[in-house]
Amino acid sequence: MLEKLIGTIVLSVALSQQLVYGLALGIVQGISEWLPISSKTQIIILATYLLKMPFNQAYVFGLFMEIGTILAAIIYFRKEVASMIMSLFGKGSAEGRFLLKYVVVSTIFTGIIGSIIYLYVNSLQGAYNIGLPMIILGFILIGDALFIKYSRSRYSKNKNRRTVSQLGFKDYIIVGMVQGIAALPGVSRSGATTSALLLLNVETDEAFRLSFINMILATSGAVLLTLIASRASVYSSIAAIGAYGLLISIIVATLISLLFIGFLLNIAKKSSIVYLITALGIIALLGGVLASLYGAA
Repeated sequence: MLEKLIGTIVLSVALSQQLVYGLALGIVQGISEWLPISSKTQIIILATYLLKMPFNQAYVFGLFMEIGTILAAIIYFRKEVASMIMSLFGKGSAEGRFLLKYVVVSTIFTGIIGSIIYLYVNSLQGAYNIGLPMIILGFILIGDALFIKYSRSRYSKNKNRRTVSQLGFKDYIIVGMVQGIAALPGVSRSGATTSALLLLNVETDEAFRLSFINMILATSGAVLLTLIASRASVYSSIAAIGAYGLLISIIVATLISLLFIGFLLNIAKKSSIVYLITALGIIALLGGVLASLYGAA
């Protein structure tokens, strides 16, 4: 009887701990994926301090934890995803065909560059400054905000700005390469790709939308890569957080991501996006400084 009681208490404590881990990781992942503060970097820091993981394992875990945000993007952009799938069979809308070309071509280049960077970072034994790329991205975002403000004051909305149907293979390659570089710890995928699209003269809300849609295939590939190349690290990470904690983190990340995607796409259509991107740039700068001072690596 006493042994059963002790076993029940131990199980309750373990589940409570997994709940805390799952909530913390899910909230951080769900928020930081869509902001220019690199979700994998925040997971690296959290996993290092909360779960006591070494840098290499935390890096792999940071990529693996994208599962929840992938589900959210698929749910939110389900019409676009369905249209792209239909385009594979010669059906679907014209936009679906353009989106399919954009996603497939850019993801190929993302995979090439991202895989090389992943294998390199995963082999590092020494320290890695995860704050510097965030600081650089912060300055780029502030520059983006100034660019948007200038272009919108000079041209009327949507005039001389591009959508996915007006992008070409060169644009797909540029976005794909930038997205691949985001495999580096400290580099935000959403921040980097949105910045690249803005500099390619894509309309602001379209740049956010295309960045978010593009993450589905590319990030799914990143998760698959962790399972193929670093299976032991993935299993060790799951053991550290627990199956219950992992499930909670995925559910929480998915729900929070759905809210953030809608919020960012809605505000991207308004003039206040200039202030939002400036604020995001400042957040990235501050996050980079803090990561450099107190980073995990």
